[in-house]
Amino acid sequence: MSHTYIPLEQYKRKWIFNHKDLPVTDDDKQAIKPLTEKSAMQIWTRLISDKSTTPDRFTKGDWAANPKAWSKRECWQGAWDSEDNTLPPEMGEFIQWPAETVVYFCYEKYQVIETRWDVFVRNWKCFLFFDDGPLLISADSKQAVMFEQCGQFNMGARR
Repeated sequence: MSHTYIPLEQYKRKWIFNHKDLPVTDDDKQAIKPLTEKSAMQIWTRLISDKSTTPDRFTKGDWAANPKAWSKRECWQGAWDSEDNTLPPEMGEFIQWPAETVVYFCYEKYQVIETRWDVFVRNWKCFLFFDDGPLLISADSKQAVMFEQCGQFNMGARR
């Protein structure tokens, strides 16, 4: 399935990748590709939910709403607040994807960003300026991470 993208300069949340305190290289910006609403909807419907439009609306039947989907819960807020840009170690241990793995950072049904795992790892703090339940997934893996506003993240598997 081919996707269509919004140029990063036209993306309504582009400021998160232009923040002076968390610089993103030009090369990485080339690999951060917001999907059009139609392409975002296709990813969301295929990999996350065909019923719910946002993480706070997951219902019975959505894999992400099933507590058994999530095997581990850790804190991301401390790592985000630190001067170090390293991914929280528990997440790095949980996800062992090759650098070039295509990943989707899914804010909601119409807000999905496609990038590579190595780009996400270097710039994860930028993605989390919006932290109201986004999911990190890859079509090539069942592993998933869901970030919560309380500063916690859940690690588990898509069903």
